[in-house]
Amino acid sequence: MPAVVVVGTQWGDEGKGKVVDLFSQDADYIVRFQGGNNAGHTLVVNGKKYIFHLIPSGILHQDKMCLIGNGVVLDPGVLIEELDKLENNGLKVTPQNLMISEHLHVIMPYHKALDVAREERKGKGKIGTTGRGIGPCYEDKVARTGIRMNDLLDKEIFMSKLEKNLAEKNFILTDFLNSEPLSSEKIYRAYEEYAERLRPYVGSVSKELSKAFNENLNILFEGAQGTHLDIDHGTYPYVTSSNVVAGNACCGTGIGPTQIDKVIGICKAYTTRVGGGPFVTELHDEVGKHIQQSGGEYGSTTGRPRRCGWLDTVVVNNAVRLNGLSWLAMTKLDVLTGVEPIKICVAYKYNGTEMKDFPLQVKVLEKCEPVYETLEGWKEPITDARSFSDLPENAKKYVRRVEELTGVPVKLISVGPEREQTILLENPFSG
Repeated sequence: MPAVVVVGTQWGDEGKGKVVDLFSQDADYIVRFQGGNNAGHTLVVNGKKYIFHLIPSGILHQDKMCLIGNGVVLDPGVLIEELDKLENNGLKVTPQNLMISEHLHVIMPYHKALDVAREERKGKGKIGTTGRGIGPCYEDKVARTGIRMNDLLDKEIFMSKLEKNLAEKNFILTDFLNSEPLSSEKIYRAYEEYAERLRPYVGSVSKELSKAFNENLNILFEGAQGTHLDIDHGTYPYVTSSNVVAGNACCGTGIGPTQIDKVIGICKAYTTRVGGGPFVTELHDEVGKHIQQSGGEYGSTTGRPRRCGWLDTVVVNNAVRLNGLSWLAMTKLDVLTGVEPIKICVAYKYNGTEMKDFPLQVKVLEKCEPVYETLEGWKEPITDARSFSDLPENAKKYVRRVEELTGVPVKLISVGPEREQTILLENPFSG
């Protein structure tokens, strides 16, 4: 009855969707515990691409139960769009395989309007938000003025909260941000329809998980983004608006910490990030362009090109500590095929001093220079490799060196976008 948490070790986009999809084959429950539709998980199954923003990646396995926990902020319109797309692709989603927490907070139109208007006002100081209203929704949650799913289902409570919130939000939008006001009547009508469509899916995720634990079922928890976008532990203020680290799997779903058995960190074979913020190993040369093109490094939510750079083990080691990682899953190793030589960042240099710990202040990180170790690359294609022994010798050395530098074993290696293009050295639900 293992309970396994999957987290990203970098700045998101590590390939968590594919890994969760693979692990879902042996899971009974797949649970999303934080974030919103500012994240996107891309899967390629039988040559067909699926992009999920809210529904757990495990939904492609029709015999599994997927849960969206209270730690998620949910845009009901986006969720319904995902449900419709799945149905159009022959995948039926019902209350028998999807549950939405009654306690999660709902993203409102004023959240999105505030998100966009604030970014425009910042000009060159933009954080790089997706404009999906995630941050403002979490703000209302902490301010205790948010609208939760169970509020949305109660017409009287919903209208009362909507009118109170909109009075404040419209004042900020018009008087401070020079934007247009929003209509409470228009919002109410749209969200009333959302409520009736989603009502059958709403329930207690915490109680459902308790039942699953009592029945000794396998549970897989998936987060969004990556460790270094965590609101507390990331490169603040260039972060997301929720806790991304593994500990939030408990807070974001309603279980206790003693119920988690393993934490698996997803680590891309190189590093990427989207939006603003320091990036010590970023490449501005032809190698960076090659990685971007070969890896298809464009955001699944926004389409924005991702910044690309060498693998940074200072970043990964920080994630090892923050999440208590059991092992690593390395993705997109195939993208490095033909790159010669390959570099790994093993430390930073700051004001002439070498440091191996990830700095806590962004102003320090911005002045850090990478200390690289150089390895020989490989030219042999690896997309058909299905065991570690199938890999070229230099590819094996690269993986083993990452293990040595992080102190964590690599138990999964992705060598292509398809499900079967994976080398799995250990089943996370065994033992």
